Parts: sequence; C-alpha cells; structure tokens
Amino acid sequence: MKDETIIEARRVQADEARGAASPPSSVGTHPLLRPVVAVGSAAVGMLEFIGQVGFLFGDAMRSAPRGLVSGRGRRLGWQNLWAQMVRVGVKAVPIVMLVLFCIGAILALQMAPVLKGYGAVDRTADIISIAVFRELGPLVAAVVLTGFAGASIAAELGSMVVSEEIEALEAQAISPVRFLVLPRVIGTTIMMVCVAVVADLTGVLGGMVVGQAFLGIEPRKYITYTFEAIKIRDFVTGLVKAGVFGMLISSLACHLGLSVTGGAQGVGAATTRTVVLTIVALIIVDLMFTAVFYAIGW
Repeated sequence: MKDETIIEARRVQADEARGAASPPSSVGTHPLLRPVVAVGSAAVGMLEFIGQVGFLFGDAMRSAPRGLVSGRGRRLGWQNLWAQMVRVGVKAVPIVMLVLFCIGAILALQMAPVLKGYGAVDRTADIISIAVFRELGPLVAAVVLTGFAGASIAAELGSMVVSEEIEALEAQAISPVRFLVLPRVIGTTIMMVCVAVVADLTGVLGGMVVGQAFLGIEPRKYITYTFEAIKIRDFVTGLVKAGVFGMLISSLACHLGLSVTGGAQGVGAATTRTVVLTIVALIIVDLMFTAVFYAIGW
C-alpha cells in the first residue's frame, strides 16, 4: 500500500537531502569555484527540503477527504483532532495574550513622544490597531506557537519514530500521515487563526490601558479611533497570514519529526531545527504576503 511506504520514503529523501546539502569534496575543484559550488549545493539542498515539506502537506491534504468522511477505520479520529486543537491553541492563549498585551503597551509608549510633537497623541490608537491587526498579531502569535507547539510536535513524532511506533501503525495498515500528520495540520491551522484574533484584541487592549493610564486617552476615544482606522481588509489580511502560518508551522514540524534519525540525539536536533527553520520561514513568508498585499493595494 502506498501509505505504508510514505514515511520510509521520506526518511530516505531526508538522508539524500542532507547528503546533497553538504558541500562536495574540494578535491579537483579550483579554489575560486569552491564558494560557488558550496552555494549551489546549499541551494539544491534547500529546494529539496522545500519539496519534501510540500509533498508531506500534499499527502495530508489528499488524505483529508477519506479521513473526514469515509467509513470507520479510515477516519482521522476526532478525539485526536480536538486534543491537538486544545494542546496547540487553547493552552497557548495565555502566553499569546501576555506577549501581545506587552507589545501593545510598548508601541503606545514608543509612539506617544513622536506623535506628541505633532499634537496627535490620540492617534496612537490608529498606529497600534493597524500594526497589530495587519502584522504583529499574526506574526507574534505564530512565533509563540512555534516554540509552544511546533517543537512539541517535532519531538513527539521524532520519539515515535525512534521507538518504532510509526512502523507499528504501518503494520496495522494505518496511514501515519492520516493518523498523525493530518490532525496536527488541521488543528494547528484552525487554532492559529483563532489565536491570531485573540492576539489582535489583546494588543489593542494593551495600547488602550497604557493610553488611559499614561497618555490621557479616554477609552471611548481610543476605541472610536481604532474602529475608524481598521478596515475589513486589515482584519482579513491578518487572518489569511495566520492560516498560512499555521499550515507552515505544522508541516515543518511534522516533516522534521518524521525524518528523525540517530535516536534521542536526533530528536533533540530535530526539535532545535524546527524552531529555527520555522521562525525564519515565517519571516520570509510574511515578507512575501506583505509585498503582495502592497502591490494589490491592500
């Protein structure tokens, strides 16, 4: 069965990618060409890694219809999905709220002196609301979820690979992609959007509290300026980013977790790689979305 060989094939691809990513021997290569060869090898390795993550996400999406609507024995397991949503999203809410409240307060304190020179301290609400809804809310929430959930997913799946639980699932004709990857991808994506909404509101609340306590901005006036500044497209762009961030976090974490080799040491290395690579990928993807939204006038 095709599903039974997916994980093993992905491990082989990961090993080949690591071999391709390592620079070839410099024997017989001109010294001036060695940097070019190293850069080319790194680029090939990066493209192969992106392709592997894309194939894993594609496998998960192809298994979604069967997992959601097919008969008993092929379903993804709703209890597993709810458990992932609670672990990834609900438990992360307090941390996200604390971080975004502080960011909203910091923005208010930083922007107030500049705006005071123009006699527009009240407009602090405009800057905070736009910055949080369009950019900081989804991005900071995604970074928090990377450390909170992404590393946990990678470590969990890596431990299952080391303890041969993946092989046990395949021996029972259970697809690891449908049973393990799909619930984590769906749960992380849904909860990332929900957490982003909470982050947006908390960031605005932090700015309002500081505005009332230190800047003399009445809450009613602050809320009025916030609603005047925010458009539907600002809210929608943040939610679109959040959904893509959720898919990116879960896909990278699942791929790196399932590609673990080398026992317990490999699990630790995969967890570290997950956090580092995911944060870098989030920043790059966020830049791409921002550039596209700017180009289309959003």
